[in-house]
Parts: sequence; C-alpha cells; structure tokens
Amino acid sequence: MGELIGYARCSTVLQDLTAQREILASLGVADDRIYLDKGLTGTNRSRPGLDQALAAVRAGDTLVVPKLDRLARSVPDARDIGDTLLARGIRLSLGGTIYDPADPMSKMFFNMLAVFAEFEADLLKMRTREGMAIARSKGKLKGKQPKLSARQQAELVRMHSSGEYSITDLMEVFTVGRATVYRVLDRAKAQQSA
Repeated sequence: MGELIGYARCSTVLQDLTAQREILASLGVADDRIYLDKGLTGTNRSRPGLDQALAAVRAGDTLVVPKLDRLARSVPDARDIGDTLLARGIRLSLGGTIYDPADPMSKMFFNMLAVFAEFEADLLKMRTREGMAIARSKGKLKGKQPKLSARQQAELVRMHSSGEYSITDLMEVFTVGRATVYRVLDRAKAQQSA
C-alpha cells in the first residue's frame, strides 16, 4: 500500500483548518504530508496546495480529503480530478471512504456528493447576492468612496475650466491619478449636459 497524502482547504483567510487537519490525522495522514489552501474557494481551480498534493501523489498512493466539497465545488471539477487520479493509479479517500469508480454505487455516491457540493456553492452565491442587494437598498453597501470630496471635485472642474491648469497639474495639486481627474471631468460634463 502506498502513501497517504492529505489535502485541506478553507475559503477565507479567517477560517481555521485545524478541524480538517485533525480529520486527516485521524485517517492516518502524517502532518508533513498534508497540503493546504487557505482563502481560496473550491470553484477557483488555481489552488497551489491542491496542485502540490496532486504532484506529490504517485501510483499506489491515496489522496485523502475530509469531504468532497474541500476538493471541488462543481461536478465537472470533481469528475476531472477523480478521473485524473484514476488514470494515474491513485486512490481517493473522502473522509475515510475510498472512492472506487469501477463500482457503480461508489460512482453514483461520488457524483451525488459533487452535485450537493455544487448546489451548496450556488446557494452561498445566491445568499450573498441577496444580502448585498438588501444592504445596498438600505444604504449600507455604498461601494468604494470617491478619492476627492464634492468640494474638491468642484474645485478641480473650476481649475480645469479656467484653462490655466493641465491634467498633469491637476494630478499634482490633488495628488490623484490621471484616471481620477478624467473621471471627475467626465462626470461634471455629463451633469451639465443632463
């Protein structure tokens, strides 16, 4: 029997991986054989820790993850990873249960877990959008604040209109970038034509 290689992931840097590490340790994975991703969602396929874990496993080894949703949050991604491991002769352990793609029941169970993981990710996105819409309607989600106050913007427009100041001069006077100066001027022009 080959080596056990573990993989754990959490979506935000504020979350803790201790529980997942403990699960992997209880399943026999050595601490130095656990690869981690922190602050990366399962839908983001660019996960350095997962790439390292997949590079570390060899034919005959077992990739161990606490739950399928830690490995992938979409059905195609889960199938892709599962098929890649199978083709390389690597077993996949989901919380201690070995996934066997040759067994129809195991394959069905794996696909159902992947569907639930994707459903959970979609629900989370939907709840986030709803929460942001409610916060926006209550005026609590205002977005990025402008770099210049209304008074500073008015002064910038007045100075530009005088013809005495170039865009570069305005950038220096207000310590802002070129894009900010143009944005203020465009906004003022749009308000005058409205």
